[in-house]
Amino acid sequence: MPQVTLNNGVRIPVLGFGVFQVPAEETEKVVTDALAAGYRHLDTAALYGNEEGVGRAIKASGIAREELFVTTKLWVHDGGEDGTKRAFETSLRRLGLDYLDLYLIHQPYGDYYSFWRAMQDLHRQGVIKAIGVSNFYPDRLIDLIENSEIAPAVNQVETHPFFQRADYQQLMAERGVQIESWGPLAEGRNNIFSAPTLSSIGEVHGKSVAQVALRWLIQRGVVVIPKSVRPERMAENLDVFDFALTDEEMSRIVAMDTGASVAFDHRDPQMVTQIGGLRVD
Repeated sequence: MPQVTLNNGVRIPVLGFGVFQVPAEETEKVVTDALAAGYRHLDTAALYGNEEGVGRAIKASGIAREELFVTTKLWVHDGGEDGTKRAFETSLRRLGLDYLDLYLIHQPYGDYYSFWRAMQDLHRQGVIKAIGVSNFYPDRLIDLIENSEIAPAVNQVETHPFFQRADYQQLMAERGVQIESWGPLAEGRNNIFSAPTLSSIGEVHGKSVAQVALRWLIQRGVVVIPKSVRPERMAENLDVFDFALTDEEMSRIVAMDTGASVAFDHRDPQMVTQIGGLRVD
């Protein structure tokens, strides 16, 4: 599996497995299937409510810890630095691990500067190899960088053929922040799986729409974490390293960009209120 080197020297696999919206009672089996398919990069979050299932699958797999790259995320809370450390310990316990490879602030809301100070401390202690953020728009990302000791290693944001974030990716690269895509397949929206451009390119290479979309992101230098509960689809999503898109094919996909989210706008006041007010045990 190809890897990307983060700004602190930590290496992250370019393709991982996400468990957003996987029910807690199904997570252990789903992650077990993903590990059997060959995934070694796992992405979860406190909000998802399935960290324990991820942990059980890791333990049962017998795979050496150093072979895995595990990410989870800190949800918005009211506890400042102490609350962040408690939330981290809770996630670590649920996962059954003694360190994390990557810990992210899940949303750019609340007192995330106190969250970040605590995460910097945990990183210095060695219990987190890399720290980063998720869903941060450019203004908040740059402000965090300018006012912190440690710059985020990763920013996990919605990125797919309909919302490509190319300018933002360039800005992140200039600041040493690795872009990581959630929803690389647009969560199935905008009829992505029947999109003519992706379908026609897939026919040329004998690949599916999903494989073309993932390959396009990887060739752009984007880390991707697709999700599926079906073993055959898990295997398909991994099978993207035996072909390459031409410059012309890459450009055709660029023309699909709408510049808009298919999920939600983190700058929408109603969404800020809704997400920022949600608390997780």
